[in-house]
Parts: sequence; C-alpha cells; structure tokens
Amino acid sequence: MDPPDNPAVPALARMLITDEQFASVRGTVMDANPSMSEEMAGRIVDEGLKFVAACATHPGLGLAPSRIVDEGWHALLLHTAMYADLCDRLGGRFVHHYPGYDPTHYDPPILDRTRETIAELGWDADEELWGPPSDETLVSVAAKCQHAPECTIRPMPKPEWP
Repeated sequence: MDPPDNPAVPALARMLITDEQFASVRGTVMDANPSMSEEMAGRIVDEGLKFVAACATHPGLGLAPSRIVDEGWHALLLHTAMYADLCDRLGGRFVHHYPGYDPTHYDPPILDRTRETIAELGWDADEELWGPPSDETLVSVAAKCQHAPECTIRPMPKPEWP
C-alpha cells in the first residue's frame, strides 16, 4: 500500500506515537482487559490510532468506532497529553469522546464509511476488529460503547429493522 499524501499521516498508524507511548497505551488496554493477550491489545491500539486519524483528518464525515476499537480509543484518551499532541499533529482537530451505549444505534454504514476513510489514509482496517456490537465478537472488551464522537453524525441514526 502506498503511503498517504498527508505528511502528518505515516505509512503505518503505529508510527503516530513513539514505541514507549504505544507500550503504555497497550498496557492500559490490558489493564482494563486482564485476560487479553499483548498481541491483541496492540492490534486494538493500532485500530484506535487509525480511527482517531480518520476523525481528525475528516471532520464532519460521520465516523464511529466498533466496540472493540473503542477500547483502544479509550486507552489513547487516558494518555491525555499524548492524545492532545496526536490530535494537534493530525491537523489540530481534537477528537472528542461522547460516551453512551445503545446497541439499537448500531448502523453498519457508519462502520463501513469509517473503514473506507481509514483506507483513504493508506491503511487497511483490521476487519476482525471492526464488527458489529454483539456478545459473539472476536474478543471481549471492557468498553460498553457504541457511539460517535463530535466529528460524526449526532444523534447516531438508528438502523431500519425489517
């Protein structure tokens, strides 16, 4: 995959923060999810970084994380100084978090649009971590959110049920 045109967006999302910062954020994910492997926690942080970059570089587009990716976003947010610097380097748009949980607000097109925006930045979304909110996911996470940040559609539209 070709590197993105935006100089603030490196070839790998993982490179948005230092190795030390990545390890600390990964540790935060593992602290909240004690049975999670280091490898899985790292994947979740990587996807959280992709999500924040997508929101920061595409404000108002209508993006949202999956429940699993939201866990990585939460861990990034807890590192406030690093997170503020990250948002600043991505264009100065602080990506705010508005917690809430209502599984009926799940709308697959929002996740599709988010994955497509991540691809526009030059990255592949980890499809296993971008699934619908359900109890039968790849990994169980502490985050109980399925919501949208300020850069998304508010309120999040409810899907039409058959």
